[in-house]
Amino acid sequence: MHSRTTAREIVDAFAGGRLDYWVTGFGTGGTLKGVARVLAKEMSETKIIVCEPADAPMLTSGQVQDRKPDGSPSASNAAWKPHPMQGWSPDFVPKLTGDAVEMGVIDQVLTVSGADAMHWSKELARKEGIFVGITAGATFAGALQICREAPKGSTVLCMLPDTGERYLSTPLFADIPVDMTEEELKISQSSPNFQLGAKG
Repeated sequence: MHSRTTAREIVDAFAGGRLDYWVTGFGTGGTLKGVARVLAKEMSETKIIVCEPADAPMLTSGQVQDRKPDGSPSASNAAWKPHPMQGWSPDFVPKLTGDAVEMGVIDQVLTVSGADAMHWSKELARKEGIFVGITAGATFAGALQICREAPKGSTVLCMLPDTGERYLSTPLFADIPVDMTEEELKISQSSPNFQLGAKG
């Protein structure tokens, strides 16, 4: 599906231009495999960068994933440990992710710490108004690393596939008070179109 949708959007968006790096993470591996195989074929100059948790470096470690005949995992991956990036890197390398590795389309794998993932998720909200979750923060952290290392003028596309709404009850928002702060109350009262507690 991602070969027919997400990949086509990327190819169309960069038609006539250039895309030097595509940075993503992996959950089921659908986005990674689907987009990577199209980019490898149609935009072969684009480097495909995959991010994974530093606490669960399954791709980086090279640990072989044991599988059943149908491709599903038969055991946890030996390199996996618990990490805060929900939706990323379960305790095994999904078959679709394994397919992308075997296809040889991944140029680099970066590990990202849980602290960096949380930090950049919050910074995207604070500074850019982009409300995303922990995995998007991790992918953004990886993209920033690529930007620091890439030649000047490089074009980097970073996948931010989730929304912060899924993370409201996680440590990502642990330092956000339940009630409005005094400053937030003042802002809410400054708008004639917003009345706190109004019904209707």
